[in-house]
Amino acid sequence: MREIHLLRSAVARTLRERPVTVNAWVVLPDHMHCIWTLPQGDCDYSTRWRIIKSRFSRNLAKVPLLASDTRRQERGIWNQRFWEHHIRSKADYDSHMEHCWLDPVRHGFVSKPEHWKYTSFAKLRRASA
Repeated sequence: MREIHLLRSAVARTLRERPVTVNAWVVLPDHMHCIWTLPQGDCDYSTRWRIIKSRFSRNLAKVPLLASDTRRQERGIWNQRFWEHHIRSKADYDSHMEHCWLDPVRHGFVSKPEHWKYTSFAKLRRASA
């Protein structure tokens, strides 16, 4: 979580340029989950992720790369793919929100979800306090 400020900066800049409503976001040491609502008529999820990943990666300190990363012009940080899921119902939405909320507990980082600070839920709690 050393580079969380770089991720936050890449996300903030990208979402200023290509807005979404962030319903949930949780960042763990080796992956993250988010639930976004894109503007009406906008389905360009992939470009937003490409820009976020690129901005984050460019700002990291340079480290030796694997030959395969060099061939693909990658930094070896991100998976090449991501999982995109269109929410189909309130139950589906609730299930995915719960997954984001509970993932730090499932992975053993905290005993209670409210103890994890790298989540949009922490910001929501502060705003309602």
